[in-house]
Amino acid sequence: MSRILEPIKNVGFIGLGNMGSRMANNLLKAGYKMTVHDVDTNVMKKYSDMGVSTKQTPFGVAEASDVVITMLPSSSHVLNVYNGPYGLLQGGNLLRPRLLIDSSTIDPQTSRKLSASVSNCTLKEKKENWESPVMLDAPVSGGVVAAEAGSLTFMVGGSEDAYLAAKSLLLSMGKNTIFCGGPGNGSVAKICNNLAMAVSMLGVSEALALGQSLGITASTLTKIFNSSSARCWSSDSYNPVPGVMQGVPSSRNYSGGFASKLMAKDLKLAVASAEEVEQKCPLTFLAQHIYTEICKDGHETEDFSSVFRHYYSGKSEHD
Repeated sequence: MSRILEPIKNVGFIGLGNMGSRMANNLLKAGYKMTVHDVDTNVMKKYSDMGVSTKQTPFGVAEASDVVITMLPSSSHVLNVYNGPYGLLQGGNLLRPRLLIDSSTIDPQTSRKLSASVSNCTLKEKKENWESPVMLDAPVSGGVVAAEAGSLTFMVGGSEDAYLAAKSLLLSMGKNTIFCGGPGNGSVAKICNNLAMAVSMLGVSEALALGQSLGITASTLTKIFNSSSARCWSSDSYNPVPGVMQGVPSSRNYSGGFASKLMAKDLKLAVASAEEVEQKCPLTFLAQHIYTEICKDGHETEDFSSVFRHYYSGKSEHD
């Protein structure tokens, strides 16, 4: 039977960092009653001052919410919020929230294990056609800018009826939702998307740096790419060469984008997943090595397109 999640009265949000705070703010704008938690007490005070209910633990958020959304840095953080002391599942087999949505970028194996744990729980208050709690993995694409604008894309894994029930909630924070299949498949989609993005950026950066070394300008080469077979997002929407395109991280010294340390983390997840299923992924391994290297060289907080300068030693267009 299809699950109905209307009306949603109380939404919990855990993880109010660069992404999470903007997602939570859009839920507030949409009129949801919010209860939030973050390890940063300054962030908690900010939301408390705004009149938003704050709780000292994830379990406290769960006890006040019909739906709980988590947006956290890594698998270990997600596991701690779910299974740790005062975690979402601290209450044993009984859960207040009907739906738990994790928008963190984590490995598919963790998503699937947590989904199974949640499905084995019982609702404290059973609804007519919602028998047991459900988890969706719903990582996002679009970064901080899209989170601010409410234009994220959600890649969702889990049961399809739970996805349909959660869709309006997700669209309060984004403009696209894509159902990816069963539990963990949202996480699979995210790490595969970021793998392709990383390899694409490396290929474009390598080609542009080589072109510069051989005497052609990056602007000219970019025009050629964008009107021929090399055209891709890394060349036409997120060009890595300072001076070629405005409004992208390369135009502001690689600040304000998707940090290289986050790309290195996501590639590590892709490498681990490839090893688990014994899939040949040589470009994944090389990409992880390159991004790990530039992070070790002190560029971990710069946008991942900075690989053009810090790995390939490419030049700015105006140099």
